[in-house]
Amino acid sequence: MRIGLAGGGTDVSPYSDLFGGAILNATVSLFASANIEPLQENVIILEAIDRKEEQRFEWSHELPINGQLDLLKGVYNRIQKEYSLPLTGFKLSTFVDAPAGSGLGTSSTLVVAIIGAFAEMLRLPLGEYDIAHLAYEIERVDLGMAGGKQDQYAATFGGVNFMEFYADNKVIVNPLRVKQKYLFELENNLLLYYTATSRESAKIIEKQSRNVVDKKEKSIEAMHQLKHQAQLMKEALLKGRLHEIGEVLDFGFQQKRKMAEGISNSFMEDIYETAKKAGATGGKISGAGGGGFMIFYCPGITKYQVTEALSKFGGHCRQYQFVDHGLMTWTI
Repeated sequence: MRIGLAGGGTDVSPYSDLFGGAILNATVSLFASANIEPLQENVIILEAIDRKEEQRFEWSHELPINGQLDLLKGVYNRIQKEYSLPLTGFKLSTFVDAPAGSGLGTSSTLVVAIIGAFAEMLRLPLGEYDIAHLAYEIERVDLGMAGGKQDQYAATFGGVNFMEFYADNKVIVNPLRVKQKYLFELENNLLLYYTATSRESAKIIEKQSRNVVDKKEKSIEAMHQLKHQAQLMKEALLKGRLHEIGEVLDFGFQQKRKMAEGISNSFMEDIYETAKKAGATGGKISGAGGGGFMIFYCPGITKYQVTEALSKFGGHCRQYQFVDHGLMTWTI
């Protein structure tokens, strides 16, 4: 999964098609896993272990999209349509380290993992851009889920990336060569806080997209500023100006609230202000907003004070490390 550090929301159409978007993100040690086990009987078993859900089907070319395990079914249906799976039964099991609606790109990361498992099983000649774009199409086109493009590419490529988004689904992933000591310091100072609430990102994203279509200047200008924030963050990281990161995050937090209604709320504003009073120099709501994870930049050793101050809100801080690999697949 990924932490979005800057530019969030500028990867969503129609903004990215009209103006071009830019996002800086980094993958962390929270994962989505997919396992495919061939079966002797002619059945398809889908199992989401973390959600305690299982469905069983007679072998079929297409599985019904009905609100239950649709991400798993959506990948199967598309792979079946494009590449024709062999007429054998299998069990697809998945597990995700963070709950849906947490703002870390859980759905897209899961879709990428499932595609990777099928690609490994069928030996499909898919490159990183192919897999990420296929994941985007399954979620946004086949399943009609509103959202942007960064999550699929972050999950596939891994590492710290500056991503650019343009019309006609053109995406450019620029891996950043950030010095290891800067990454250690960022990892040490960046607090990942789960608010113990989740949200349906699609509704917030639909409002955001509608604001662009309706030419709402305040919303569009906020997105321009967030795109600029991605450039500021890239410069701060590459040049080791880590003391600026909190301010860059805070600048983005102020802009992001202007993009669409529901991104922030009084509960999250209270958390944000409490973190700042305790020593954080800035932070952001992860993902579309409305709930899920928040991140805070806590210079020096202030993360301990911030953690203590946030304990009253009923959430918890999540341990993580940055990881430089994206999708990994193997056969046993």
